[in-house]
Amino acid sequence: MRRRPQPHPVLNPPQEVREIARILEEAGYETWCVGGAVRDALLGLRHLDWDLATSATPPEIKRTFRRTIPVGEQFGTIGVLDRHGRLHEVTTFRRDVQTDGRHAVVEFGASLDEDLARRDFTINAIAFSPRRGALHDPFHGRDDLAHGVVRAVGVPRERMTEDRLRALRAVRFAGRFGFRIEPATWAAIVESAPYLPRLSRERVKQELEKTMQQVALPSRALSLWRSAGALRALIPVLDAQPAWASRGADFVALPDATGDAGRARRRTLLRLATLFVGLEHEAVVHALRDLRFSNRDVDWIAALAVQATSLRPHVRSAIEASEPPGNAVLRRWAAACGRTRVADTLRVVVATLAGEVALGRVPEGEEEATGGAGDAAAASAFRAEEGGRARSLYRRALRVAYRDPVEVTDLAVDGEDLMREGGVARGPALGVMLRRLRDAVVDDPSRNERAELLRLAREWAPPAGEG
Repeated sequence: MRRRPQPHPVLNPPQEVREIARILEEAGYETWCVGGAVRDALLGLRHLDWDLATSATPPEIKRTFRRTIPVGEQFGTIGVLDRHGRLHEVTTFRRDVQTDGRHAVVEFGASLDEDLARRDFTINAIAFSPRRGALHDPFHGRDDLAHGVVRAVGVPRERMTEDRLRALRAVRFAGRFGFRIEPATWAAIVESAPYLPRLSRERVKQELEKTMQQVALPSRALSLWRSAGALRALIPVLDAQPAWASRGADFVALPDATGDAGRARRRTLLRLATLFVGLEHEAVVHALRDLRFSNRDVDWIAALAVQATSLRPHVRSAIEASEPPGNAVLRRWAAACGRTRVADTLRVVVATLAGEVALGRVPEGEEEATGGAGDAAAASAFRAEEGGRARSLYRRALRVAYRDPVEVTDLAVDGEDLMREGGVARGPALGVMLRRLRDAVVDDPSRNERAELLRLAREWAPPAGEG
C-alpha cells in the first residue's frame, strides 16, 4: 500500500493547494509551491496565498482543470479555482528573454532552477514540493532567512535592471522582517534610484501602501527609501518632510484589525496621513493624485493631514500643560475637525507627537544605524509619561464631540429660521452667520436656544444694504 506523504513540520500548504499540485503531477507535470508563502512559512508567519509553479504550459493547465481564469496568461499565469471557489495562481516555469525595467517578455519551457533564477531575492527563490515534503533552495535563501539578510539572486545590478520595482521591494522586506540589505544589493538599489521614475505611478502607490500595511515600523523602510534616493526620485514632497512625520506612522494605533479588511484599510490611510502632516492642502492633494490614489482617498487623507497640522500645536500644549484643557477647548477641536473626524485626527496628531518624542530620545548616530527603526524604549517612555494624558484627552474629546453641539446642524435654528426671523439675507452671509452662531454655541452650549440664537443673529446681521 502506498504511504501517504506526511505534512512538513513547518511548510504545510492548505489541502486545496496540495490537491492542485497532486493533480498536476499525476498528469505528468512537475509542480512546486514558490514565493512568499514558502518564505513566510519558514519564518513562522501565516500566509494566505500559496502560489504554484509548474512545467505545464498555460493551455495544459487549462486542460487539466475544469474551472480556470486566465489572470495573466501571456506571462504564464492561470488562476485555478478550487472546490470552494477560491483562486490559486499556477504559473508555468519561465525565463526572461527581454526586459525594459518595467515589463518582461518571458519564454516557457524553462526548468525549475531557471525559473527560480529569474526571481528577485534569495529568500523568495525557495521551492517546496507538497507531495514529497522536499525543499529546493539553489540560492541558499534559507541561510539568508536565518541570518536576516535581503540578497539579490545572482548579480544584484542585473536583477534591479530587469525590474526597478525590486529596489522598493527589497526595502519593504528589510523593514517588514527587520533584515539588513546585503551590501552589493544595497549598492544596486542606490544605483537604481535615478531610474525609479520610469515605474508606473500605480506600482509606486501599491508599494507605498504595502509598506504601510505590512511593516510594523514603516519609518524604517521610509528611512531606507530616503537613504537610497528613492524618496527624492519618487515623492519629493515626502523627502523634504521632517523625520517625525514618517516616525509617526509607527505609532498609529487601532484596536486589533486582524481579519477586518475595513479596519486594516483605515489603519493604512491613517499611517499615510501622518506622512503629510505639516504640508499645505494643495501639496498633499498634488502628491496623492500624482500617485493615482482615488478621489475619495485623496480627499480623506488630505483633509486629515491638514486638520492634524492645525490641531497639533494645541494638543501638544494640552499634553504638556499642568492642568487639562476645559470642555470648551475640546469642543473647538471637534468643531474644527468635524464630529466624525475628530477621533482619526487626534490619532494622527498623537502619533506624530509620539514619533517626535521617540526621535528626540534616540542617541546621536543611532538613527542612521537603525535605518529609522522605531525606538522601543522611547515609545514606552511616551506611553508612560505623555501617553496617559494623551489618552485622557482623546476619550474626553470624543465624549464632548458626541454629546455637545459642535456642528452647524446641531444648532437650534437653521438657515430658513435666520432668513425668516433673524434678518439674514440668503447667500454667503447666511453661511457666515450659521458658523458664527455655531462658534458661540461651542463656547457656551447653554446659548443653543432658538430665541437666543435669533437674538444674536438680529444683533450681528448687518443693516440692510450693507451686505
